[in-house]
Amino acid sequence: MEDTLKRLLTVETEAEQLVAQAQTEREQIIQQALQEAHQAEEQFKAKIPELQAGFLKKAEARATQTIAELKKRYEERYEHLRHLAQENQKKSLEAAVHLLMQVGKNHDN
Repeated sequence: MEDTLKRLLTVETEAEQLVAQAQTEREQIIQQALQEAHQAEEQFKAKIPELQAGFLKKAEARATQTIAELKKRYEERYEHLRHLAQENQKKSLEAAVHLLMQVGKNHDN
């Protein structure tokens, strides 16, 4: 019986040591995970300016392209309106000459 109690006591002590060792390992794993997470966060923070620069570069490129497209459409519309104005001016002059000739004919009669 005494041997059984000694074995139980030894097994209990070994179990307590295993539990303590497992808790220590658990704490080490937690600390390592926290450290790795902190490092990952720091690496991400370090990349933020680079990411922002990339986004800004893309945004500037899109803005430049949009401005070029708008300018092209504006120039096309301007040319179209100028052409219409020239046609209308020509028609107006023809109509004015026609009216003057009509007035001249009626005045001669």
